[in-house]
Amino acid sequence: MINFKNKKILVTGATGGIGRDIVKKFISLEGNVVATGTNIEKLDLLKKDFPSVNVIKFDILDHSKIEEFIDNVSTQLTGLDILINNAGTNMDNLSLRMKEEEWKKVIDINLTSTFLLSKYAIKKMLKNKYGRIVNISSVVGHTGNLGQSNYSASKAGIIGMTKSLAIEYAKKNITLNCVSPGFIQSRMTDNIIESVKAVLTSRIPMARLGNGEDVANSVAFLSSDQASYITGETIHVNGGMYMA
Repeated sequence: MINFKNKKILVTGATGGIGRDIVKKFISLEGNVVATGTNIEKLDLLKKDFPSVNVIKFDILDHSKIEEFIDNVSTQLTGLDILINNAGTNMDNLSLRMKEEEWKKVIDINLTSTFLLSKYAIKKMLKNKYGRIVNISSVVGHTGNLGQSNYSASKAGIIGMTKSLAIEYAKKNITLNCVSPGFIQSRMTDNIIESVKAVLTSRIPMARLGNGEDVANSVAFLSSDQASYITGETIHVNGGMYMA
C-alpha cells in the first residue's frame, strides 16, 4: 500500500489539470504537500478544495530566485523528500515562423527551470540521503510534433537531463524519473472540435483520451518506496499511441 505520511512534497504547476490531480493523489495518500503556481486565484481554489495543502505563488521563470524558493519550501515543510516538476508552457509555431523569444521562453520554463528546481532540491535531499524527483515530460518529447519544435525539444531535454542526474545521485538514494503523458483530457482538449478529437483518438490504440488521474497514479508510484530500485526511467501514459 502506497502511503506518503510524513513525506514532504513539492508540486509545481499545481493549478493545471494534471497538477491538480497530482496534488489530489498525494493528499489522499497523506502527503504533506506544497503546491505552487503563478495564478493566485487558482491557488486559492486549490486550497479551498484541499485545505491541508500549502500554496505558494511563485514564477519558476525567475531563475535567480529558485534557490531561495526551494529554501523557503524546505523551511515550511521542515525538509523536502519529493519534488514533482510538472510546471510547463507551450508557444506553438511552425519553425520558420517561430520567434527566438518563443523558443527561449519554452526552453527556459520547461527545461532550465526543471534543472534548477532539481539541482536545489537535491541539495536538500543529500542531507538525508533520500529523495524522489519525478519530471513530467510528454509523448512529443519522443515523437516530435508539427509546430512544436521548441516544446518537443524541451521535453526531450528533460528526459536526457533526468537520466544524467539519476546516474549522479543513485548512490545517495535519490531517484529521478519521468512520466510522459500523451493526450490527456483537460480544459484545452474540451475545446477541440469533435472531428479533430476523433482524429486524435484514432491514433490511440485504446481509442480514448487519458485523464489526469492516470498521470497522477504513475507519479505517485515513482515517488513511493515501492519504486526505490527504479531510476532514470520514463513511464509512458498514452493509451498505447507511442511504445518505447
